[in-house]
Amino acid sequence: MTVEEVKQIIDEESLKGGNLFEKRENKENEMVIMNVAEQWLVYATDERASKITGSEKKFKTEEEALDNFITRLRALNVLKN
Repeated sequence: MTVEEVKQIIDEESLKGGNLFEKRENKENEMVIMNVAEQWLVYATDERASKITGSEKKFKTEEEALDNFITRLRALNVLKN
């Protein structure tokens, strides 16, 4: 999966609560993906916008991280609705 494919899925499925490589402070109850030191991180935030302990997963490839991000973002949207 590519970044463009993820953006398309987010748009088509009207998914909310994702931080797709945005360089900003975390928001409450969102799924975050970022690249740090040549590894990709995906994690969830809580109601205080803090990283949820144990939610962080590290990936060696962007494709794996994007797959995980979109799966978790979909789940987050099911829980919110």
